[in-house]
Amino acid sequence: MSHFAPPAFEAKICPPGELATRVALLARPLVFTNGCFDILHRGHVTYLAQARALGAALVVALNTDASVRRQGKGGERPINGLESRAAVMAALESVDLVTWFDEDTPLARILECRPDVLVKGGDWPVEAIVGASEVQAWGGRVHSIAFLHDTSTTATLARIRGAAC
Repeated sequence: MSHFAPPAFEAKICPPGELATRVALLARPLVFTNGCFDILHRGHVTYLAQARALGAALVVALNTDASVRRQGKGGERPINGLESRAAVMAALESVDLVTWFDEDTPLARILECRPDVLVKGGDWPVEAIVGASEVQAWGGRVHSIAFLHDTSTTATLARIRGAAC
């Protein structure tokens, strides 16, 4: 039986307690985004690539499983646990660091990172993005990126369950 070292991408997974130290090593401008990213689809990876293009490094903060459940997306969500979602996110070329938050919002991680650019998907108007006023106050920019693909995890799950074709 052969033993392999963990894949290199797993080094991108960063516990919240190490975030400030690890972010200090990343190139600037630093881009920050957050979400559940439960079942990764084309819309997610397109959005993440667009977010990364706004700076030199991208930090993604994932909702913990408990935080996802509090969002009211359904009792079975998330489908994939935090450890799996973090590994899949870390494996993406556009992502430089992955962390997580258990609160209802990522504000604590945003304040710890002090990103130059804060990004959310097109369903979020800039004025409603958590952390927008803080990032703008230190001279950063906030973007709401329009969706290029009509995809969602909820729609994917409905198709899997045969509820839609």
